Amino acid sequence: MRHFLDFEKPIAELEGKVEELRRATDAGGIDVAEEVSKLRDKAEKLLAATYAKLTPWQKAQVARHPERPKCLDYVGALIEEWTPLAGDRAFADDAAVIGGLGRFRGRAVAVLGTEKGRDTETRVKHNFGMAKPEGYRKARRIMELAGRFGMPIISFVDTSGAFPGIEAEARGQAEAIARSIEAGLSAPVPFVATIIGEGGSGGAIALAAADRVLMLEHAIYSVISPEGCASILWRDAAQAATAAEALKLTAEDLKRLALIDAVVTEPLGGAHRDPGATMEAVGDAVWGALEPLLSLDGATLKARRREKFLEMGRSAVA
Repeated sequence: MRHFLDFEKPIAELEGKVEELRRATDAGGIDVAEEVSKLRDKAEKLLAATYAKLTPWQKAQVARHPERPKCLDYVGALIEEWTPLAGDRAFADDAAVIGGLGRFRGRAVAVLGTEKGRDTETRVKHNFGMAKPEGYRKARRIMELAGRFGMPIISFVDTSGAFPGIEAEARGQAEAIARSIEAGLSAPVPFVATIIGEGGSGGAIALAAADRVLMLEHAIYSVISPEGCASILWRDAAQAATAAEALKLTAEDLKRLALIDAVVTEPLGGAHRDPGATMEAVGDAVWGALEPLLSLDGATLKARRREKFLEMGRSAVA
């Protein structure tokens, strides 16, 4: 049963009618193939019209869609000989941060990502993609390992932000995030990050301080969630739609502001409607971004990456 978002209700009604007519035909009733075809065309046109004019708040809802492919889906589809690595060598393993080694199109790579989980059990296991300090220390360990062995780094980011609990703060959340960002900026190997769903605050950039940052068409990337921003500015989370507009968190906005490098087009209706095509497109985009970086030496990569992020600050001040 497909999950429809609130703004997709008219589409849901049409597709529901299509399914009812299709079942009636399969059950041996009257032939309504022509009517089904007309309704399908109407539903597809409505879907295209709806997704052509999504608001930032609607994009945020699509980015959070429960059926959207998750980090482990991308790992399974794109990474061969996958070997997960666990633990930060200091406190514990954090299931919100996925890390390991594998092969991407024949080349040995280190892979990082944030995993939200797909159902209640896996969401609890992965803490809804909200990492604790040990997760960011694991990420740092794997980035440093990649640097030592000359393996490019690929990351898939999908998190509402770092875990805000007291225990995370007690174990040095801010320091762990800062060190993870530092490790990304200092890595002497190519680094390509992709925002596949939500890119929330420092919890996202900790795994995205990369040479090339890609972003799916209906993903979001922001310093704070729309709800969090609305709660701070207006003391009313119901103002989330207004906050989303002001935050400039869509892929289109961020590409225009030069905060990301490329936008990966999603299938009509979002990544959740055709996960296979989405993951294939992401694989092609990651390879397209990674291949030109493979010929660069470590010093050049670090210098260019540092300048890339410094330029963002200069542009923001200007």
